[in-house]
Amino acid sequence: MEEEDLVRNYVLEKEIIKGLPEKVVFWEETLRDGEQTPGVFFTVDEKLKIAKMLDDMGVGIMDVGIPVVSKEEFKAVKAIANEGLKATVIGAARTVISDIDSCVEAGVDETSIFVACSDLHLKYKLQKTREEVLDISVESVQYARDHGLEVSFVTEDTVRADLDYVTQLYNACTEAGARRAVLCDTVGVMTPSAMRWWIGEIKKRFKPVQLSIHCHNDLGMAVANSLAAVECGAEVPHTTVNGIGERSGNASFEELVLGLEMLYDYRTGIDIGRIYELSTMVEEITGIPLAINKPIVGYNAFSHESGIHADGVLKKTLTYEPIDCEAIGRTRKFIFGKHTGHAAVADKLNKAGLSATPEQITKIVEGIKETAEHKEKSEQVEFIKMFRQREDERRGISDREFWEIAKGAGLEPPK
Repeated sequence: MEEEDLVRNYVLEKEIIKGLPEKVVFWEETLRDGEQTPGVFFTVDEKLKIAKMLDDMGVGIMDVGIPVVSKEEFKAVKAIANEGLKATVIGAARTVISDIDSCVEAGVDETSIFVACSDLHLKYKLQKTREEVLDISVESVQYARDHGLEVSFVTEDTVRADLDYVTQLYNACTEAGARRAVLCDTVGVMTPSAMRWWIGEIKKRFKPVQLSIHCHNDLGMAVANSLAAVECGAEVPHTTVNGIGERSGNASFEELVLGLEMLYDYRTGIDIGRIYELSTMVEEITGIPLAINKPIVGYNAFSHESGIHADGVLKKTLTYEPIDCEAIGRTRKFIFGKHTGHAAVADKLNKAGLSATPEQITKIVEGIKETAEHKEKSEQVEFIKMFRQREDERRGISDREFWEIAKGAGLEPPK
């Protein structure tokens, strides 16, 4: 039998992919939503470095920041806009004229104009009526178009808003000149089945417009929900490298890319050979360590300890690895511990140019198990304590720094 006949892929067999758009364009949010990760900020040079690598890898769209936020943010957005990237460079703006003016001045290709649209957000955050939000949204889209910018219209908390109002708001902004409708699961409350139904309803109700999806990961389903939306024809999914972003982050760039490539047999146009390089670069720049069990880029993603698994992988990697690790710039590791078997030990010895008898290998395996099971755990407990304490101290401005700044503004800290 051929190798492809040895495994079943029901994603392909059951035509799950029949609703996939002809072209999926990745909208990368690392430089905007990713930077909103608590305690993270990028320098101008760091933003440029990440933007150029994303561009080199084939990302089609990137939102690089909100230029009105600060002088440095404006400088960074303008620098990226002037870099001559192949990707569409977007600057984000509220439904505020000065925000849009800042995008125009920065020279971006397009602006993503965002506003809240659920009744919850309207009542407690914006304190505006539906009619007021619709009016300022249409005015903002028209203003941006009149000033030479393409527009993506974005609403926060779209999936928890009244669908009739969502339809009215987006159709009005499409008529005003928005080229793309960005729909947001702002607090990560959708499920894949609900997302399929919801996108189906959106497609029935919306005027012709390109659909884009922005999913958060509060309940761990950002990638699954994004894939469900793409299955239904949403052409532009949003991602961040390593899934960083506010709270629990966004749909992970590497997971969504590899999901489409490996499960859907869909060529994304992304250079997957640089996935790990990109991931580790963003890890270093942000200071946010990758979870050890993070899919694709985490330390354990291609690490094996179990004797059964190690034996299977040594015979055929596909037995316990769905992805060719070398294709994304990674290498396989065998971890030696309580669950180690003979195959991993023999492999390590062979690679070192040593030949061992079965008895010698057995003795080594037994020694590894004995050593692993009697190791003290005090070091790992202390490491976790130190890590947690350091995280509290280094994320953002410390309490001491806050009160020093307040004192400079004429306020005395509490005794």
